[in-house]
Amino acid sequence: MSLRTKRPALLLIDFQKAFNDEAYWGGNRNNKDAEKNAEKILLKWRELELPIYHIRHSSQEPTSKLHVSSPGFEFKKEVIPLPDETLITKNVNSAFIGTNLKQMLDDMCTDTLVIMGLTTNHCVSTTTRMAGNYGYKTILINDATAAFDRVGVNGEKYDAALIHLTTLANLKDEFADIISTKKLLEII
Repeated sequence: MSLRTKRPALLLIDFQKAFNDEAYWGGNRNNKDAEKNAEKILLKWRELELPIYHIRHSSQEPTSKLHVSSPGFEFKKEVIPLPDETLITKNVNSAFIGTNLKQMLDDMCTDTLVIMGLTTNHCVSTTTRMAGNYGYKTILINDATAAFDRVGVNGEKYDAALIHLTTLANLKDEFADIISTKKLLEII
């Protein structure tokens, strides 16, 4: 059975230029092809005329690279929204908090959410958890999301790949199915 029969919607989370500055976010970003994979999925979604929701983060901190006054607020070139595609701006990690995303999804009778974006352990994880808790069949695309190195509570450094994989392991089965771009394109 094709995923198309499940009334799916695509959520692209925070694919913004600010994340091009790896050092600012912790360095050593994994999944360097995440945007290319997201672009493949987005093009297929457009071809099939399925619902698309572009989500962007608008930091309330004026010095943030994700502040509306920063060039980093803009979408990356691979996933720029078309004029007829839904654009949602959020101020916190979850795309559901302070937005009308859930209402729009419910109005469209959406059953399934396909999620990709930046970063795995922040806004992608938070939105995926809430999607699962709201009862949506949730699919997270593991190679269309990425993480950066993180510093732990005792100053220890954790590698981006480890952060990414650990986050996916925490989401797997309980909140979402975790699949690759290739697998998604096979089942859509």
